[in-house]
Amino acid sequence: MATEIVIYTVVHQPRRIKLPAQPIPAGASVEDIVRCVFDERMNERYFRKVANTCYYPATELFSRLVRDGMKLAIGFSVSFLRQAEQWDPALLRRFQELVAHPNVELIGVEPYHSFVFLLDMPLFIQRMHWMRSELHHYFGTYPRVTDTTEMCMSASIYDALEVAGFDGAVMDGRPWVMGWREPTRVYHYGGRPGLFCRHLDLSDDVGYRFSNRTWDGFPLYAERYAHWLRETWGDFVFIGWDFETFGEHHRRDSGIFEFMERLPHELAHRGAGFLTPSEALSRFRGRGAHLPLPTFPTTWAGSGGMEFFLGNAAQQAVFQLMIHTLGVARLTGDPDLLDLALWLAQSDNLHLIQWFGRSGPEAEVSAYFTPREWWEIGPHGIIAEQQQVYKNVITAMRPHLPTRKHPPLLIPEPREPRALQPMGIEGRY
Repeated sequence: MATEIVIYTVVHQPRRIKLPAQPIPAGASVEDIVRCVFDERMNERYFRKVANTCYYPATELFSRLVRDGMKLAIGFSVSFLRQAEQWDPALLRRFQELVAHPNVELIGVEPYHSFVFLLDMPLFIQRMHWMRSELHHYFGTYPRVTDTTEMCMSASIYDALEVAGFDGAVMDGRPWVMGWREPTRVYHYGGRPGLFCRHLDLSDDVGYRFSNRTWDGFPLYAERYAHWLRETWGDFVFIGWDFETFGEHHRRDSGIFEFMERLPHELAHRGAGFLTPSEALSRFRGRGAHLPLPTFPTTWAGSGGMEFFLGNAAQQAVFQLMIHTLGVARLTGDPDLLDLALWLAQSDNLHLIQWFGRSGPEAEVSAYFTPREWWEIGPHGIIAEQQQVYKNVITAMRPHLPTRKHPPLLIPEPREPRALQPMGIEGRY
């Protein structure tokens, strides 16, 4: 039975685009294009709302718990950190103080929460190197273990993370990936990085089902949850949650804060403790077994496959536009336009339209996160205008191509080649 618990939580806020799509003036500078594309007023409003309901109270909660001996792993998208730096430096300092505690381990995250690993794997490796330097800038430490985006993992993503130099990576322990294996061990895919497999059921019991009154486990008390964790077979249990679980996904009056406050005591009462991911690697890597990874990424979203993000025609169209936007940005050679294209490759732009042509719980979750202002133009308007944003950006990038800025010198038309003549009686040519 497991005596160790590894808790990982990730903090992210997207950079939402403006809908309806804003026209971009001809000859616009990069700064003008950016102003036309992103709705920073909306982004600030969402940031401040979640800071009030979740970030401040949850940071206070976890700071208290780690001082009392609990251990925590936490990841941040650079997308979130940029917003915190701009709109609430005091909150950023609180997160920095939390990460500085010796019981907390900083985990890497794809910096913009983008799907760049589906678009350009070498660029993904560069971005993960850049992410490490950015996290060092904010927190004074480099992550050894990393997440990706939406906990995506595949054979090629694993190889890229190994090339990028990470000691470990996290993924979702989906049955269709794990097969007969339990998610309660450190695995590998033939390389150095150890793989942490999120325990799907025990994570979702808190992350998704905690306040669901129709769930047969409702209400979930810390005593019962600690018993479930302790009775799980394996070396350790890896639990993964959105940080927004506390106060945003589950409101404060659901009891989620009291539940988390009580959990370490209940685990200690049952002889269970906590490890950080790096500690778990040091202790259990030697027992690691080979885990065959799929060619197509697994994710912790929806049913665990990329169909959550690419399963309807609207998502597939936006994904194609992501590819074209990144390609044109690459052709310009302008690092600021490449940065813009990477912002537009955020997974959230596909998540927010998962509801199109669908029904059921997953579609309802996606619709809940879709900005309420967007619904004023209707479902089909959302789809059309979102695609128009990408089309406008691609058009606005074209004048920044090197050949448009500096037309090439005219090269004379080549002459017709002369016919070959015999070189001697041997008939050599």
